[in-house]
Amino acid sequence: MSDLDSRRIDAGNSYDTSKLPRVYHQSNRPRSERTRRGFRLVIEGSSGSLDGELKIPCSKYHAHRALILASLTPGQTVISGLSDAGHVKYTVQALRSLGTKIKIDKDTFTVEGGPYSPVTPQVNVGSSGTTLYFLSGLASLSDKPVTIIGQRYFQRRPIKPLLNALADLGVKLDSPNGCPPISVKPVRPTGGIVRISGLLSQWISGLLLLAPFCTRHSTIIVEGPFNERSYVDLTLRMMGQFGLEVEVTDSGYRFEIPPNQQPSPAVITLPPDIGSAAFGLAATALHPSDVLLRGLRSPKAAETDHPEAELLDIISDMGLPMNVDPVTGFVRVRHNGIGLSPIAVDCRSVPDMLPILSVLATFAWGESYLSNVAHVRLKESDRVSAMLQLNQMGGDVELRGDQLICRGVDELNGAELSSFNDHRVLMALAIAASRAKGESRLTYPNAYKISYPRFLNEMNGIGMKMSVEVGSINF
Repeated sequence: MSDLDSRRIDAGNSYDTSKLPRVYHQSNRPRSERTRRGFRLVIEGSSGSLDGELKIPCSKYHAHRALILASLTPGQTVISGLSDAGHVKYTVQALRSLGTKIKIDKDTFTVEGGPYSPVTPQVNVGSSGTTLYFLSGLASLSDKPVTIIGQRYFQRRPIKPLLNALADLGVKLDSPNGCPPISVKPVRPTGGIVRISGLLSQWISGLLLLAPFCTRHSTIIVEGPFNERSYVDLTLRMMGQFGLEVEVTDSGYRFEIPPNQQPSPAVITLPPDIGSAAFGLAATALHPSDVLLRGLRSPKAAETDHPEAELLDIISDMGLPMNVDPVTGFVRVRHNGIGLSPIAVDCRSVPDMLPILSVLATFAWGESYLSNVAHVRLKESDRVSAMLQLNQMGGDVELRGDQLICRGVDELNGAELSSFNDHRVLMALAIAASRAKGESRLTYPNAYKISYPRFLNEMNGIGMKMSVEVGSINF
């Protein structure tokens, strides 16, 4: 049994952070252990119809930002719309380590914010890259030195550019290898002019969240291609809800932030998570369906507050009929089978959608193009390479330079696949396997709990056949 499987997260209301899973990349496991034993997600392929209701969870992107900003705000902030994603639990755990009081009652967070006063010398961000990137700088606002630690595979995640930029802002930190553990001293940063690559939005957001608390004016300049801009826009909107000021130049590559700002308590309602809804929408696109997506109120990106809202327009353009149900007010998908049109998507704007988009494109007529995919290889796994496993199922996916080309095929066949302990890869391949002939098996079957703890129950609830079983893994 893997560590992930032996320490399951309760998907209910419990936020006992002692139950958070340890997370490993497949490459960190001894080969003898990888080939001998392990749990698997078993999916029985079917061309049958789906029927029922999916309850879309709240946005973890909003939850991370709201919780962290609330922790820095003197007074009480109320955040409605509980996110039970594993990564959000890591943020709660880390903020509590910094001394923030967070109460959880049903679907509401109540945060008592103010100066950080760590209760432990180490702050564990688990496997949450967002928590790592955001708190590495904000930890300098503590009244005691702390060390940021995380899962072992973070040692291969690119963070040195962010650490260099934080140092330019005046953060006193030490990271001999440019990765966790990161020792941070309790010295308020001075601010100044910093430059940062636009490769990952979390780097930019991490600097933006810290800059208002610097002692001098700060200027953040984004250099090179600006990926994931919608995620930075979300950070700016959320900062505005707490009364923090940031001036964005017309080009959108330069941010001016006044010093010594004081955030104000806010009342926040978390919107539905499009990243999770994507898997339900993809499932209904591949099967005849009559499925209500409870929580999702619009099928249009322009009417949806989420950095991945573009997915709604993309999947609509592919041919999925989505309409607002007049009785419930939520989106319903109803059809007796459809053909999907190919797509051309720039993944700089929706990088986390690449796994599920490559699945949809595999069932579309013609060639689809997912471009600018290089930064998608820097996520929890190399998601581009991971999705090339569709070829093992009979797909036709090709990586050509910085572009993933997906050619539609008539059918897929079941296969033994690896999720690389990546929640989005696991769920995307599971959806693909639901339309394959025969049975498919995926490693690290509980990885979905990191972002969508109800995924397995939700998919089975509308007619899919997925189960976790013990068995040998050979690859």
